[in-house]
This record gives sequence, C-alpha cells and structure tokens, in this order.
Amino acid sequence: MPTNQEEINKKIVEGLKIAYERLIEFKKQKNSVLVILQDDKIVHIKPE
Repeated sequence: MPTNQEEINKKIVEGLKIAYERLIEFKKQKNSVLVILQDDKIVHIKPE
C-alpha cells in the first residue's frame, strides 16, 4: 500500500509531465525557441 508521501510524489511527477507537454505545445504554436541549460551552457532549441 503506497504511503501518502508516495502518492503526493506521484501526483507531482505527473503534473510536471503535463506542464512540460503543454510548454512544448505552446512553443510550437507560437513558433518560438525553448531555452534550456545543457552542460553549463544556455542552449536555444526549436521545438519540433
């Protein structure tokens, strides 16, 4: 039986996945780049 903390963690992770998917969709619609930090460098990525 999962503990209350495990349930909360699962909901948080699921919420983050949904937020990420919405962000990518928004960036595609607006035709704008996604700015991320990769290997200590700022990188601009065009969502596809």
